[in-house]
Amino acid sequence: MKFIKFQHLIWPAFSIAFISCSGELKEETKQQQVNIEELTKSQPEVHGTMVKEEEIMFSNPLNAEWVTTGKSIYEIKCQSCHKLTNERLVGPGWSGVTKKRTPAWLTNMITNVDMMLESDTEAQKLLELCLVRMPNQNLTREESREVIEFMRKNDGEK
Repeated sequence: MKFIKFQHLIWPAFSIAFISCSGELKEETKQQQVNIEELTKSQPEVHGTMVKEEEIMFSNPLNAEWVTTGKSIYEIKCQSCHKLTNERLVGPGWSGVTKKRTPAWLTNMITNVDMMLESDTEAQKLLELCLVRMPNQNLTREESREVIEFMRKNDGEK
């Protein structure tokens, strides 16, 4: 009778377990990839697509939660270049901006500044006036909506 060494039994068992586990990991990875693709399809691309006038309107009354979030975003990403008055800092002051510009224009300027500077004459005039190109802050449309709501509050909307 021939004896089988212990290590001869362990390696085949380990190999079978490893192969079966890696198959489960591959399946899990495929499922994650499918979930990411579904998420991507369900959310419109933010950067690189311009908002049309009919796609966004001001809300009445102001959304208090958006105002609060918009203020936080302003303090982190906008305050170093924009004052809440008419006074220009690096960029133009924000006072009265929601009375002068449409929601779509503001959204596009916040989320697609490069495209706006290429195609919009008002954005180009602002660049000539300020002499500094507005950096892309990588805000989503939702975040831009919150900033605009804060702008409206700053302009005296209720």
